[in-house]
Amino acid sequence: MADLGPVVWPPVPLRTERLVLREPAARDRAAYIDLFASSEVRTYLGGPRPRAELESAVPDVPGRRPGVFVVDHDGAMIGIVTLDRREAGRPGHVRPDAGEAELSYMFLPEAWGRGYALEACAAALGWFADAFPSEPVVLCTQVANDRSVRVAEKLGFTEMERFEEFGAEQWFGVWSSVPRSG
Repeated sequence: MADLGPVVWPPVPLRTERLVLREPAARDRAAYIDLFASSEVRTYLGGPRPRAELESAVPDVPGRRPGVFVVDHDGAMIGIVTLDRREAGRPGHVRPDAGEAELSYMFLPEAWGRGYALEACAAALGWFADAFPSEPVVLCTQVANDRSVRVAEKLGFTEMERFEEFGAEQWFGVWSSVPRSG
């Protein structure tokens, strides 16, 4: 997120009723590897990465860069939420110059079905709206990933279009902190 502008990173940890969104730490490495090696987590994200490859490639403090929030529940990483700029060459944009902020998230399977993704993403969007007032955020997920589409809709993302990318139909939505008229 360094190209998003002058923001303090990492921000003060974001606290919700049950979660803390914080910067990555060394203690997250094993969970980070589990996340990217999981066939369940990576079903709609190009498949799991080989654990041996991750073990040798993942740094001591994984994901340490602007835009990456570790989602912590009771002192343990259960997922990540990221805010990055969407690449101009990819389909799906709402601004003529592209480069919108894009929300992404992944959670370990044992954290699924408990509302953690919704709670964590809402906190990250709230932080983003304060840091970048009135800037839209986009989200793209496979149409087949009905759980992710439901989370996006509950967060207030509005479907803008569908398109083919990575060999699958994609759902593309936009969120804005600016109240909509109408």
